[in-house]
Amino acid sequence: MRRKFRVPNRSARNYIAGAKVPVRHAATIALVILGLGIGGCSSPLYRHLPYGKPATAIFPPIDKAMPPQSYLIGPGDQIALSVFGEPEISGDKILVDEAGNIQVPLIGQVPLMNLSPSDASALIASKLGARYLRDPKVTVNVLAQNAQEVSIEGQVTKAGVYPVSNATTLLSAIALAQSPTRIAKLDEIVIFRTIAGERTAARFNLERVRAGLDQDPKILGGDVVVVGFSQGKSIYRDIIAAAPLFNVFTRF
Repeated sequence: MRRKFRVPNRSARNYIAGAKVPVRHAATIALVILGLGIGGCSSPLYRHLPYGKPATAIFPPIDKAMPPQSYLIGPGDQIALSVFGEPEISGDKILVDEAGNIQVPLIGQVPLMNLSPSDASALIASKLGARYLRDPKVTVNVLAQNAQEVSIEGQVTKAGVYPVSNATTLLSAIALAQSPTRIAKLDEIVIFRTIAGERTAARFNLERVRAGLDQDPKILGGDVVVVGFSQGKSIYRDIIAAAPLFNVFTRF
């Protein structure tokens, strides 16, 4: 003889008809589904950024990335300045400060940030020639380059600043930060880069890059990589963590 389902000591109105799920439990489950739906949408903050092929056009992979025509001087570099016939102006082991400047006798502070050694030589020669020397012969050489680094922020296990090489890509950069967290939004990986003096950004899908569906962009020194936050995954994890307290997974 088949027994009819009976709800002991509980009001039938607390149950969804035919589902045998308490209303408060169903509401919690609905919240999980809603949260996952929210997490599937791109953040409005990054929705305007190039994505897919347009993003790859800006940040190409290693085999398509164009190497810089000349090394550009940056903070922390050590240079040698030679002014022909002027040993008091010349100097070895001159350190470029954090703002990208050096101090040169007679002309004072000279900005060398993002200049090639030849451009730096021409700039110093023009400043010396304007008031102090006639047709100065100036040579700037980079003796030691400061380490090139990438900043990795957001939902990674260990955010921070890491050294990069000519072989560093987005995947290897994320690995340096010990991989994304469990609440990372893998289709919202944003790379920021200064190109021709302008701040540029694009969005990548790490899952597609991992699967080989999208190309793995090359990472350069000075780049900033931000791993997005998934609201849906966060809500889901919070509810799962709280499930024992609310007796969500009741057996029927």
